[in-house]
Amino acid sequence: MTEPKCEFYGKCGGCSLQHVEYNLQIKNKVEMLKKAINFEDVNVFYLNPFNYRNRMDFIFHKNGLGLREKGKWYSIVNIDECKIADERINELIKEIKEFFKEIDAFDVKKHTGTFRFAVIRATKQDSSISFVLNADSTKIKHAVDKIKDFAKDTTAKNVIVTYVKHNSDVSISNDYFVVKGKDMIEEVLLGKRFMFSVQGFFQNNTAMAEQMHKYVSSLLKNEKGQLVDLYAGVGTFGIINSEYFDKIILVEEFQGSVDAAKMNIKLNNVNNAEAICLDAKNLKKINVGKDFVLVCDPPRSGMHPKTIKTINELAPKKIVYISCNVKQLEKEIKQLPEYKISSAALFDLFPQTKHFESVVELDKNIVI
Repeated sequence: MTEPKCEFYGKCGGCSLQHVEYNLQIKNKVEMLKKAINFEDVNVFYLNPFNYRNRMDFIFHKNGLGLREKGKWYSIVNIDECKIADERINELIKEIKEFFKEIDAFDVKKHTGTFRFAVIRATKQDSSISFVLNADSTKIKHAVDKIKDFAKDTTAKNVIVTYVKHNSDVSISNDYFVVKGKDMIEEVLLGKRFMFSVQGFFQNNTAMAEQMHKYVSSLLKNEKGQLVDLYAGVGTFGIINSEYFDKIILVEEFQGSVDAAKMNIKLNNVNNAEAICLDAKNLKKINVGKDFVLVCDPPRSGMHPKTIKTINELAPKKIVYISCNVKQLEKEIKQLPEYKISSAALFDLFPQTKHFESVVELDKNIVI
């Protein structure tokens, strides 16, 4: 046991393990992974357990800006500083709170009010704030004018306004406009540049994401032929490892991410990659050949049963399975009976929580 670093710990619903020594957090996660995949030799990677998150979704409330109270979705804990957030994010929290001292905050029970979320992102060289407003509010114009004034003063490079319906509890939408800068933000991983939507998905822990990509590259550098990057997002795994393969196919079902992936292919001067908008379970529609490597990084919900069936039928020579949900990982590798685990690694992208990322290398028809 240890003294939590955050004064809001136990009340805020974000962290769940700050009372546990970090070395013990890691040990428990490793044991969880070993048990799930029935494999003992797990490589372990971890870095700073605080100030790591590059995205935070803060909630406006009558007293300012905060996060949900633990176990009470309707109650918001006022936050001045988040101990797991990047320091740049904490700087931007202060700017927002100092400027927006009196606001028409959204009431989550009554579904009335205007200001809902401030989604703040910070990368090595970029930053953004998405002000999420209630699209059904009668005070939209005043709120937007206030945000425009804030955009002139803030040190955030990009500011957008996003509209969501009063009866939906989300912080992203296709209904938005740019107030300052652009609607894309840039990150650099292992020397490669990646643009992604201010509202889109990207790994929340940049330093650990680089460690993970470096490790995956070590598994792929001696391969050749064709690489299929399934659930590719904006193309990170495929683009970073493009030099090792004759052809890279990025498969992603969200058109916005596919558009960003195409942009990133050009940005990094990759000539052997293409990005395709396709649901993973329809992978058979692509000519992947008979001798290809598969990298898959599915969402927390895991892969659709049809996707797993298709992977078995296409029979890639190697699968590198990246997972953020150890329970799904446990279920799904059992559904790949022709493959054996060659290596496994744990990356603690989510310190102070029960979550972590796993990378499992699966080879076809080998004996460990």
